Amino acid sequence: MKHFFRLGTATRDPARARPVTGQPVSRITLPPPVRSGGKPIMDAFSHRRTTRRFATTDLDEATLGQLLWAANGINRSGADDDSGRTAPSVLALHEIDVYAALPYGMYCYEPLQHCLDLVSAVDLRGLTGYQDFVGEAPLELVYVADLARMHDIAPSQREPFAYASAGAIVQNVYLFCAAAGLAVAARSWLNRSALGAEMHLSRDSLPVLAQTVGHFECSDSADGPDAP
Repeated sequence: MKHFFRLGTATRDPARARPVTGQPVSRITLPPPVRSGGKPIMDAFSHRRTTRRFATTDLDEATLGQLLWAANGINRSGADDDSGRTAPSVLALHEIDVYAALPYGMYCYEPLQHCLDLVSAVDLRGLTGYQDFVGEAPLELVYVADLARMHDIAPSQREPFAYASAGAIVQNVYLFCAAAGLAVAARSWLNRSALGAEMHLSRDSLPVLAQTVGHFECSDSADGPDAP
């Protein structure tokens, strides 16, 4: 447990699901992503960092859509419409689903339609981790591995491969946030059983990682060393 305090985080009391803010809708159609321009990649690498203090200001839909496309969106056509993603996946199985916990509900990102589909009309941001900053930022991403899609992978290797795929998505989000001037923190310390129950996940689906995204609390905040 001391390890987490060395990373600049603190535990908090167990969170509960909260009522939503506003009126949840069944589908959010996101603005088309912009696929060119932006900060040069080497500049994004230079500014990549983990932050643990976030403003509560909401992300606009254009930024949210751009972030989700960067995370694991469709970036090219291939043998089928679902093949070309911004993040790699073993055998192109795309076993990771990206969920967005927002103040107005839990949504699943649908890359083909570039939209968010409502999963639960409850604010689950506070259930996505134990650190003291979790649940205050406008967006908590949860990366869920659907192990049933990995039928061509030996059962003992499915979780390691899924974590590798989720890690690639995590880094995409880090680089997008570095380029867009957003605050971000990736986390693996989750209550997977409680979160899975609230998200109505199947027994073959496992929340593997989470990532907090929002605006900086202040422009010159310093939160200590990056998490590994």
